[in-house]
Amino acid sequence: MRDNKLLISKFFSEQSFVRSDIESFNQFIDVELPRIIEENREIEPTIIPPNVDDFKIRFDKIRVTKPEIIEADGSKRLVFPTEARLRKLTYSAPVYITVSAHINGAQRESFETQIGNLPVMLRSKQCHLHALGRDELIKHGEDPDDPGGYFIINGTEKAIVKIEDLASNRFIVEQDSVGPSRFVGKIFSEYGAYKIPHTLEYMKDGVLYLTFTRVRRVPVVAVIKALGLVRDEDVVNAISSERQFDEVVINLLDAAEIKNEEEAVDFIAKHSGITQAKEIRLERTREILDKYLLPHLGISAGDRLAKAYNLCKMIKKELLVSRGELPLDDKDHYMNKRLKLSGDLLADLVRVNLKVLIGDLLYNFQRIVKRGKFPTLKVIIREKLLTSRIYSSMATGSWVGGRKGVSQRIQRLNFLETLSHLQRVVSPLSATQENFEARELHCTHLGRLCPIETPEGTNIGLKKNLALLATVSLDAPEDSVLRVLRDSGMKVVAK
Repeated sequence: MRDNKLLISKFFSEQSFVRSDIESFNQFIDVELPRIIEENREIEPTIIPPNVDDFKIRFDKIRVTKPEIIEADGSKRLVFPTEARLRKLTYSAPVYITVSAHINGAQRESFETQIGNLPVMLRSKQCHLHALGRDELIKHGEDPDDPGGYFIINGTEKAIVKIEDLASNRFIVEQDSVGPSRFVGKIFSEYGAYKIPHTLEYMKDGVLYLTFTRVRRVPVVAVIKALGLVRDEDVVNAISSERQFDEVVINLLDAAEIKNEEEAVDFIAKHSGITQAKEIRLERTREILDKYLLPHLGISAGDRLAKAYNLCKMIKKELLVSRGELPLDDKDHYMNKRLKLSGDLLADLVRVNLKVLIGDLLYNFQRIVKRGKFPTLKVIIREKLLTSRIYSSMATGSWVGGRKGVSQRIQRLNFLETLSHLQRVVSPLSATQENFEARELHCTHLGRLCPIETPEGTNIGLKKNLALLATVSLDAPEDSVLRVLRDSGMKVVAK
């Protein structure tokens, strides 16, 4: 008993209740922000000066400094959380980005400019309170036992509530008792700002149909052939090299008239209602396959074969489930769920609003070019646009994707209620619908979610709280996962 007490007291003295949120925000600053800039690295205006053949605006390095304020006289100085609370300021740090203009392939203009201000989480690496001792925290007017993990927006303490959602890029097979298909496989493919639902339906006639974006119920073998896996033998081996499924033969016979990749792409184009000239039709369909079919595997032409092999893997799983050799997937199992922490939600917010900033930048540039002038980039970047949109979302709680109540005012009635609020987990399901299974306590919640703390009434089981000792791991880098798989003897099938 004494050892248990010692271990628990040691854990709480060394670890913070909100460690996961703080780590998530740190990863957002260190990893996600540069990744968002990488996604939007090159911008090409459609209207350029007549004497220029090629013009590109390029975003390079991004950096976030420590929180500061600009006083009425224009002077800049560092600001601490206590002052932000008392003066009703936003505890935020400037974000700087290196912008360059490239005319006909040569760099003409390069400078660093501020594109906005980003609210800073208390006790994160960007915060002035990071790694301060108890005496120093008291000197700065802070409670040394306050865990941090929240933001200060216009003097109000705001917490970003964790959102529990179905895991992206994970194939789940369910039985459909209502629709025309016996078994339905679903995957949400997430890449940057895209989150595209894909459905693989196993119909009563034995044919498997794939639905994604504007492609509705196209035979999946046609899609596999359009991705470059044309020979029937290759398709059979990619699904399973150990055994043969009769259902695969039925699907191959259904697409027997498709002999090569071009015919398969044309078949999908006609099926999707693309009715232009053949060259344009093929080009548009290939673009849809590259950009919107399983984009998490890549969005270039070189990733098509990897997508074909993944579709074959999905077919195998759905066929094994339909035969009763594999169990149906449980959506409420926590293996099939992911928590979106503060860093992930802020990344979504910045990603969408950066697109708005780029749209505004292009509009200003093209408007000045139409007047016959050639503007410098310093003139056309409005730093207040990104700042005001981020502040607005943080202040109101209205997030991208139509979510409401993501950012909430911290309840400070007592210390336990504050901790409870910082540990809150919310399901995106509607409170007005029954969803009994989603509200029930699942055995995989043990040690992860508190089995007691949930409100009564319509929100029961949808608003939950993390268990006291629970921590949330961050996404593992892709390279390290691949290294582990290679070390365990697995081989790369397609590049």
